[in-house]
Amino acid sequence: MTTERLLGLLSFVREIDKLKSVLRKTYLIDRSRSENTAEHSWHLALMAIVLSEHAAEEIDLPKVVKMLLVHDIVEIDAGDTFTYDEAAHADKEEREKAAADRIFNLLPADLAQDLRALWDEFESRATPESRFAVAMDRLQPMLHNLATEGGSWQEHRITRRRVEERNRVIEQGAPELWVYARAMLDEAEGKGWLEP
Repeated sequence: MTTERLLGLLSFVREIDKLKSVLRKTYLIDRSRSENTAEHSWHLALMAIVLSEHAAEEIDLPKVVKMLLVHDIVEIDAGDTFTYDEAAHADKEEREKAAADRIFNLLPADLAQDLRALWDEFESRATPESRFAVAMDRLQPMLHNLATEGGSWQEHRITRRRVEERNRVIEQGAPELWVYARAMLDEAEGKGWLEP
């Protein structure tokens, strides 16, 4: 390994530490604070391992795990876009592509290409792996909101219709988990944690 390659790898490793400082709107289940994006990505990777038997199609699980670990790296530059903030979504794609160009290119070209391809695949939702990864990404905040009696749903006055519309993609990657998620929404609405 050349010194130049090692320096590129270490530059990327230092850069991704910034993901620990990007706060999300979702609260930790113990309600002590907001979750950060690094925690979110780690949680999703473990969820994929544990819930992989519920994937809609056969998946390459190690690829899904890698995809989940890199899918939000762009938030270092682009920030976390709250899923229900429609105005912030207007330029989200542009911000995140620019961030992907900068951050992945800190790596040596071969690894930059591999990790960028995983990020692009996640965004496309065109493969069984990306559809399952997106299902994990959407299910996790729902689980947190249910465990925190509505958490950020209540704080931002989110309706059930909006939650269903935004998270229906779970069905593409994990239909059984979407059935469970809808039952969770019934419970949340019944308890007043989610506006009807």
